[in-house]
Amino acid sequence: MSTPHPGRRLRELMDKSVVAAPGAFNALVARAVAQAGFEACYVSGGATSVAAGVPDVGLLTLDHFARVVREVCDGSGLPVIADADTGFGEEEMVRRTVIEYARAGAAGLHIEDQVFPKRCGHLDGKSLIPIEQAVSKVQWAAKASQDCSGGEFIVCARTDAKGVEGFDAAVERARAYVEAGAEMIFPEGLASEDEFGRFSEAMKTGSPSPQPSPQRGEGAGPYLLANMTEFGKTPLIPLERFGELGYHLVIYPVTTLRVAMGAVSRALAELKKTGTVEGFVGEMQTREELYDLVGYTPGTAWEFPAG
Repeated sequence: MSTPHPGRRLRELMDKSVVAAPGAFNALVARAVAQAGFEACYVSGGATSVAAGVPDVGLLTLDHFARVVREVCDGSGLPVIADADTGFGEEEMVRRTVIEYARAGAAGLHIEDQVFPKRCGHLDGKSLIPIEQAVSKVQWAAKASQDCSGGEFIVCARTDAKGVEGFDAAVERARAYVEAGAEMIFPEGLASEDEFGRFSEAMKTGSPSPQPSPQRGEGAGPYLLANMTEFGKTPLIPLERFGELGYHLVIYPVTTLRVAMGAVSRALAELKKTGTVEGFVGEMQTREELYDLVGYTPGTAWEFPAG
């Protein structure tokens, strides 16, 4: 019996309810996401970049990203949506990116309409490529999905237009991307519940439904992704509320990295100051907890998971 494509698994989850996808920047964090009971996982370009010691400005290669995607897919066993930034190049590279991410085990990816080198979506000073060029990239991504997965691999189009050209331009671009073959839309940089709600309604009334499902019905519009990042333009909105506003997937891209690095920095400062780890041993993951997370029992052969 064949295992369902992760894209299909994620669609089935989103058809039932809004899905939370915490970010994982390596396989161990991905295992923790699954252990905590989440049903999906996310690979952030920002977290992947800073975990490699560089800023989120498009410096890492496709091969680097694909390796992290594979590790997170293997580590979590969950459907994984992965950030593909601007597609690592023009249309030919967008096609290769879809195929490489699909080979790595991802459920889907999102590509954005910023000019390279891109910037974090919650920073000012961004620039957009022409809508015609962005549409072409989405078309190439959709065709690549058909060619490598029969369309099971989810193509999500992110638009940063709201912070550059305004809300109406973001809606216009999103509708164009759906027409081009995007099954999911990611409106970046929305700044209030009202904006999220208005965008959702605009997608329902002005966009076709790619691959409509019996659960969603005709006229539902594309799947919608919301970015619940901290310290950005979006207020902290609960998962359930995003569902009420019409969103199907909520990513928490850098949350785990921020928590981890906050703890690392505080622990290192304490160690430098006192010369001992005694003061923060109680905050550590124990050896037993770590072994449990990786499914390891000392003295027993450990089997690499088959899938």
